[in-house]
Amino acid sequence: MNTPVKMRTAEIGVIGAGSWGTALAIQLARAGQKPALWGREPEVIKALTEKRCNTVFLPDIPLPDNLAIEPNLEHLVARNRDLLVCVPSHVFRQVLESIRPHLQKNVRIAWATKGFELSSGKLPHQVAHETLGIEVPLAVVSGPTFAREVGLGLPTAMTVAATNADFADELAWRFSGKNFRAYTSTDMVGVEVGGAVKNVLAIATGMSDGLGFGANTRVALITRGLAEMTRLGIALGANADTFSGLSGMGDLVLTCTDDQSRNRRMGLALAAGKSVDETCAEIGQVVEGVKAAAAVHKVAHDLGVEMPICEQAYRILYEGAAAQEAVAALMQREVKSED
Repeated sequence: MNTPVKMRTAEIGVIGAGSWGTALAIQLARAGQKPALWGREPEVIKALTEKRCNTVFLPDIPLPDNLAIEPNLEHLVARNRDLLVCVPSHVFRQVLESIRPHLQKNVRIAWATKGFELSSGKLPHQVAHETLGIEVPLAVVSGPTFAREVGLGLPTAMTVAATNADFADELAWRFSGKNFRAYTSTDMVGVEVGGAVKNVLAIATGMSDGLGFGANTRVALITRGLAEMTRLGIALGANADTFSGLSGMGDLVLTCTDDQSRNRRMGLALAAGKSVDETCAEIGQVVEGVKAAAAVHKVAHDLGVEMPICEQAYRILYEGAAAQEAVAALMQREVKSED
C-alpha cells in the first residue's frame, strides 16, 4: 500500500471519551494524526482540557499535544470528514441520529462499538446503513485490545474491516505506528459478530473461574464458544476464516482470560454472589456482555442457530438460573461430533 505521507496530518473526530475512545484518540495522535475528541460527560471533558488526562477512565496517561479536545459535538462533526464512533452499542443508533444533520457531504464513518442492537438484533453496520444511508463509507475497528494498554503504547494489533478496501487500508495505515499494527478485512459481519459474542462468553468463563471449575473448563468454554461464534457468523453471512483471526479467536481469548476485561469481572462477581447492578456500579463502566447476552439470544433463536454456552449465560443473567444448573445442562447434552 503506497499511502501519501501527507495523510499523517489528516484530521479525524473521535466521538466518545470513555476509556476506549480516549485510548484510540491517543493512538491516532501517537501515529501522527491530528484527532479531536468529544465526550458527553462534562467532568471528563473538563479533566481532558485542564489536566490533559482522562482522570476518570484512563488516569495517569497523558494526552499527546496533537490531540485536541472538542466540547461541542456539532463542531466536531462539521469540521471532520472522518469520524470514529466509540460508544456502547445500546446508544449507537441514537448517536448516529444526533450527528446526521451536521455531517459533511463526503463523510466517512468508522466505529469501535461492539454488539448487536438489542431492540432489533441488527449489527452496527446495519444500523449505520439505516440511519445514514448506503452511500456513506463505513468501517469497524475491533480486535484483542484493552484500552489501558493501547493508551500506554504497549505493542498491540487489531483489525479494521470495511467493504471498501481502500477505506480499510487508509484507516489501518493511520492507526499504525511503532507499537501498533492494524490488519485489514472486508468481512464487516464477521468482525462485528466476533466483537459481540465474545463478551457473552467472557461472562460465562468468568463465572466458571469464579466457581473454581478449573483450567479444563475454561479452555472448553473458549474453544466451544469459538464454535458458537463461528456458527452464528456464518448464518449471518460472515467468512468462517475471520473467526480464527484477531477479531475472533484473538479477542475471545483476551476477554475470557484477563481480569482487565469488564465482562470477565462480571462473571467472577456473579460467581461470588453479587448482582448484575451491584457489579456494574463497582466497575463504573458499561459491561457490554450483559445486554449482548439478550441480543445474541434473540438473534440465535430467530436464525435457529444452536449456541448452548451463550444460552446458559442468558439463563443465568435473565432467568435466575444457578451456575451449577447451567453447567449440568451443558454437560448432559447428547454426544455428537465436534465437527
